[in-house]
Amino acid sequence: MSEVIIEGGKQLRGVIDVNGAKNASLPIMAATLLTEGKTVLDRVPRLTDVETLAKILRSLGVSVERTSSHTMELKPGADIICDCPHDYAISMRAGICVLGPLLAKTGRANVPLPGGCVLGDRPVDLHLKGLRAMGADIRQKGGFIMATADRLKGARIYLGGPHGSTVLGTANIMMAATLADGVTTIEHAASEPEICDLADYLQKCGASISGAGTHTIRVEGVKRLEGCLHHVIADRIEAGTYACALAISGGEITLRNVRPGHMAALRDVMESMGVDFELDVNTIKVCREGPLKATDCTALPYPGLPTDMQPQILSVLTASAGTSVVTDSVYPERFTHVGELVRLGADIVRQGPQAVIRGAAELTGAYVRANDLRGGAALIVAGLGADGTTVVSGIEHVDRGYEGLDEKLFRLGANIARKGASSLQAGQLQLPFEGHQPKTDN
Repeated sequence: MSEVIIEGGKQLRGVIDVNGAKNASLPIMAATLLTEGKTVLDRVPRLTDVETLAKILRSLGVSVERTSSHTMELKPGADIICDCPHDYAISMRAGICVLGPLLAKTGRANVPLPGGCVLGDRPVDLHLKGLRAMGADIRQKGGFIMATADRLKGARIYLGGPHGSTVLGTANIMMAATLADGVTTIEHAASEPEICDLADYLQKCGASISGAGTHTIRVEGVKRLEGCLHHVIADRIEAGTYACALAISGGEITLRNVRPGHMAALRDVMESMGVDFELDVNTIKVCREGPLKATDCTALPYPGLPTDMQPQILSVLTASAGTSVVTDSVYPERFTHVGELVRLGADIVRQGPQAVIRGAAELTGAYVRANDLRGGAALIVAGLGADGTTVVSGIEHVDRGYEGLDEKLFRLGANIARKGASSLQAGQLQLPFEGHQPKTDN
């Protein structure tokens, strides 16, 4: 098990090239099950979640090969297997993305209920509701979803849930509808950029889709989809995490290969905290010189503040003068990082779907553990702003969504290094402060 060791208090300066989006890459990889011929995906990040889905697809009969560091070729075989392997699929929520494509392409799917980060109740009932409306017979038994359909048929499907639109549910139904008979209309569809990127890929393959990016998506089924070349959009969550790292550390960084329009809500929140942004076509310069200020914010479906940025924003607010309130209306239980931040000296009180942060706390290095992907990134952000040495364990969670986060922060000037092996890291940094023992008095 690997750890990240951070000596806080260093300003960040430099340039970072942002990777392609994890949350766009995974559904697009699953969508290749629908196609004939070869798909070439560019800007696919090297992450454990990506590699896990690649293993799932190979087990289903898809040839998956990395032809360069960030380019992947995928080609379905003549005989697609309908039984998704349990061990791989339960380790990540995005494994559910193969359900719709398998059912549409073969008429049968046997897929485990999804796993991934523990963020509270995240049912797949809306996925199943949509597929049933299209004529699928679905049962659940032994932790598996077992679905059959002679041929899916277009339908009008409402996908609104108690916490807003379902992103993966929208992706699943949109993928299934591309090969269904007739027209499918998805109402209260998710409008996230990753849904638009999936629609863009499917349209390049020959699908007929309109309305992606709005809350009503219309899909007219076609007989056949062909593989294509596609460039995955930039990861707005990775870019936002580096912006948070800069905010708590101070200094100036430039994020390249980004889409500034995808980060409007995050910029608005961070500007109210005293962080400055300078935008260009595909770059964002982020700087912070003065003190951080408290602010209130709420995680909402797009175009609101992403729930995937809530933990990192909360970390920055621990160093902001005044009292802040952070609300998560998407995943109200997504606060596993709060207890670990308290170990670093943060003053936070959890109240249901909200966290009240009394800022300007003097964070002090300690041993903490990442319990989920974005919570782990939040602890690394906090460690950058803490006095002394912070050790973050459970980095395998972080590797699910960030490629070389510690290495990139090191290149920006952070005193950070990884201790322990990681199969996806090109190399291992030498500990820049070997022998420095973390403070453990809190």
